[in-house]
Amino acid sequence: LGALLGTPLGTVAVDADNRVLLSTGSASRAADELAALSLTSPAGSVVTLEGGDLSAVRIPSPGLSIDRGPGQNTVEPAAVILSIDTSVDDATTATLIKRQLALVGAALLALLGLSVVVLRLGMLPLVRMARSADAIAAGSLTERLPTHRNGSEADLLAKAVNRAFDAQARAEATVRSLAADTSHELRTPLSTISGWLDLHRQGGLSGPGLETALEHIENEVGRMRLLVEDLALLARLDAGRPVEQDNVDLTTLATSVVEDAQIIYPQRDITLAPAPPAIVTGDANRLQQVLRNLVGNAVQHTPTQTSVRVEVTLDREHVQLSVIDNGPGISPEDLPRVFERFWRAEASRSRTYGGSGLGLAIVEAIVHAHHGQVTVRSDLGVGTTVVIRLPVAIARTSPYGAQSPPD
Repeated sequence: LGALLGTPLGTVAVDADNRVLLSTGSASRAADELAALSLTSPAGSVVTLEGGDLSAVRIPSPGLSIDRGPGQNTVEPAAVILSIDTSVDDATTATLIKRQLALVGAALLALLGLSVVVLRLGMLPLVRMARSADAIAAGSLTERLPTHRNGSEADLLAKAVNRAFDAQARAEATVRSLAADTSHELRTPLSTISGWLDLHRQGGLSGPGLETALEHIENEVGRMRLLVEDLALLARLDAGRPVEQDNVDLTTLATSVVEDAQIIYPQRDITLAPAPPAIVTGDANRLQQVLRNLVGNAVQHTPTQTSVRVEVTLDREHVQLSVIDNGPGISPEDLPRVFERFWRAEASRSRTYGGSGLGLAIVEAIVHAHHGQVTVRSDLGVGTTVVIRLPVAIARTSPYGAQSPPD
């Protein structure tokens, strides 16, 4: 039985008077105590000595005979007490606990080391990002945060920051370009004014010559005033300031602009195709400025024999305004740049016409402020068409001839 349980058993055999007949194993050292203690306990119950190192159970054994070996008398005990030395189990348990604690400690240390490694690897992209950010702050504006195509949070953050840096770089480049272009545009009229004034101081102007000088100076001042006004308008539009929200009939505005152009340029063929009322929501003055710029460009930058036609069409969702000429057209290389500020396609489109070089840039900005789109189509030798699409509005009372759009 001891072999089956995996621990040695002690035995105590007692007679009917509870006298110890024999004892074996660990029970021998406390046979009397075990006999006395087990006698006071119910049969089959486990008892433990006060020291706690022996546990025993008393089993009645009527009819049992124990052969004590050669030369020994056979005994017939009334009961047999089986004992287990629990100190052995306690030592085994303590050993197991120590081993478990050692394993747990080793596992914790391994996890701690692994956590440090993982943390360092996880922080490495952030460390690299911090170094790149320091380089950018030190003036390396082309530097960008390192990215990896792994979709991690650090990678997404780096890409977002890089996009912000790119947007900032584009904005700064735009500001520098605008400042350079503005200074260039102002240099010519200022030089002209300065030249006439110097000539006057030297006594080189009198009579008709003085009148001519004043006329030139007045023209250059007007040109600078136009440039400043256009720049101020673009600044307001770039800032995203909301436009007026009136119902505006584009057909009425187009009629007014075409009639004015026919008076200003009586030798030109400028016409408006018949069109129904076309209502949009927006600022009538700004939309009229768009029409004037487009018609003015078509007239000024085409030969005298070129015809200019304005068309207004609409569907249930959009009003389309088209300004069409059959002039020389714009080259494919120049077409993508027509909305750039201060850009002129060729020498003929110069300051001779009194423009600021901002006309189409203003057109684009105003149209976008009205949630519309503007496109340019052009073929050399065939002509140019500028198309504007604006959302149809629900008609409201307006001082600009607005009417309800057709169903």
